[in-house]
Amino acid sequence: MKLRVQNDRRDSKRALKLRESPTVMQPNPSERGVHEGNGLSLNLQPEFLTGTPVIAAAAAAAASNADSSEVRVSMNGASGDSNGGASSRRSRVSSHTHSHVHSHSHGQSRAQLHSNSEPELDPPDPDGDSGEPSASLTELRCLFRWIQKSLPFLVILCAKLVVQHVLGLAVGVGLLTTFLYVNKNIQTQVFLQDRHSKLRCIWLLVFLISSTLLLYYTFLSETLYFSLIFLSPTIEPLGFWEILWAVGITNFIIKFLFMGIKCLILLVPSALVTYRTQGRWLMLTEELGQVHQATAPVPLWFRYLISYQESDGVSGLTTGVLLALFYLILKLLGLYNQRTSLLKTVRIFLAGEHTGSAATRAQCSEAGDACPICQGEYRDPRVLICQHVFCDKCIALWFTREKSCPLCRIVMTDKVYKWRDGATSPHLQIY
Repeated sequence: MKLRVQNDRRDSKRALKLRESPTVMQPNPSERGVHEGNGLSLNLQPEFLTGTPVIAAAAAAAASNADSSEVRVSMNGASGDSNGGASSRRSRVSSHTHSHVHSHSHGQSRAQLHSNSEPELDPPDPDGDSGEPSASLTELRCLFRWIQKSLPFLVILCAKLVVQHVLGLAVGVGLLTTFLYVNKNIQTQVFLQDRHSKLRCIWLLVFLISSTLLLYYTFLSETLYFSLIFLSPTIEPLGFWEILWAVGITNFIIKFLFMGIKCLILLVPSALVTYRTQGRWLMLTEELGQVHQATAPVPLWFRYLISYQESDGVSGLTTGVLLALFYLILKLLGLYNQRTSLLKTVRIFLAGEHTGSAATRAQCSEAGDACPICQGEYRDPRVLICQHVFCDKCIALWFTREKSCPLCRIVMTDKVYKWRDGATSPHLQIY
């Protein structure tokens, strides 16, 4: 019992000493602003220190030996001052939190100012990655500048070429102009039907004959007319441009020949040849003319491909023969495809067009006694399988470009009767 009382007295004395001399380790007020952001304040509560003097002493020794800027140990005793200690602890925690928030906000403001002070980057160009548009524009600029710088030389070169080939250029322009003029006039005369001018047709025929004779007389030494009968003209030297020029002239002359035949068809009185029969003759003439244009260049190109120089030897002759055979095969394939169109045209020419039958008076009355195409009275009315009535010439002219009925669009024929209006194909057959 005595020992227990003595121990209690000793413990009470130690606790009294601790209350009288509390050990508080707090930062210096002058250094508080420096260490608030990165320092660590450690508060040891008296509840843990009262019963453990060894731990308290060790903590005090560690705090005294450590750096004052990193750890601050505050030991508050006196259990009777618990309210004051708690309030002081709350004040220190609040001051530490305020300083931390202030430093954090100050850091954010500085970072924001730093980011605002940096220049804003421009958005990337969407076309900058690929680089294709800019490269193409640069190439076009370079090409334009080259043409601009070389323009005087190009003008001089073109003038030299025109002077050297003035005769050939004049012949080409004259042939093209003649073709366009005669072709347009023939189509106009066919469209006028019974009202076409016989005198105009005679003038067109004379114009075509005179142009052809003048051309052949100018180049009489080259015998270009041999190409019309599938013979090779005497052209020396036999080069690529000479062959191309001869083929072009032969193609235009064949067009002129068959256009003259069309003029002769128009000169036939309408009492002997109806409009439908006239259209079939014009269509057959154009199909035959296209076949002639496709076959006329064969001798010229065959002679050019198979020709060789003596220096080439056997290899040059063999290569020329192979090229000529390939050309003949391709030409035969093209003529075979053209044969289908020619056979259809010949069939229509022989059997006639089955676009309708003769219409009765009752059918004309039901249709309104007026042709929907010409808006006039019916002349030789024809009724189609869809029971629509038209003039014979009007519906024949309509089927020149269309396959269906003008009103209900029901397909009536399997072939458009092109070339029945007297037109000639402007296609230039050069091979």
